[in-house]
Amino acid sequence: MNLMEEQVLVVPTQIFRTLGYFQGFCTDINRYRDVLLDATNVQFRPRSEVETDPGFKQLIPYMIFCHADSSGNVSIFQYVRGKGMGESRLHQKRSIGVGGHISDEDQGQHSTDIYREGMLRELHEEVVLGTTFTERCVGLINDDSTEVGRVHLGIVHRLDVAEPKVVSNESDLIESGFMPLDELRKHREQMESWSAISLDALFAAP
Repeated sequence: MNLMEEQVLVVPTQIFRTLGYFQGFCTDINRYRDVLLDATNVQFRPRSEVETDPGFKQLIPYMIFCHADSSGNVSIFQYVRGKGMGESRLHQKRSIGVGGHISDEDQGQHSTDIYREGMLRELHEEVVLGTTFTERCVGLINDDSTEVGRVHLGIVHRLDVAEPKVVSNESDLIESGFMPLDELRKHREQMESWSAISLDALFAAP
């Protein structure tokens, strides 16, 4: 094992299946989250190994930024993944989620919540927030229909921002900005699977 390689947070897929297998989006947060993030169930493993091993699920915070104007019209922050972003299998896909792997380097001295530390690190690495927000965990995503999805499990967080002031902090997070829901739905077929699943589950057309 290369000790310099990134070590990412995973949970054995069997634990996820024991809790109750699902395909797509699940809103039953309480059933899964505490067990999946329990220190006795998670572990850090080399990223190169788990990227192709469906025996483990890499736990990924997936943050969606939403803004409602004075009339209640909702817009969602979206972007296109450039070629320099980490997961090559998602390049050129449109996304409404910001996030990434939890690393062993997220084990801070002053916090025992490694997942939370990693989520906040990913947030500040990928975007610049110029507004206040409220955040809540709204669901989980499992998509075993794709090569990427088989080895990842998304924990979805909705961040409602007071103003649409979210700016890309990464050069490969391109064509970014808030887009009204009606317009965003027109781009569904160009989205990565997690974004399409989230769009359908959280923002279904009336």
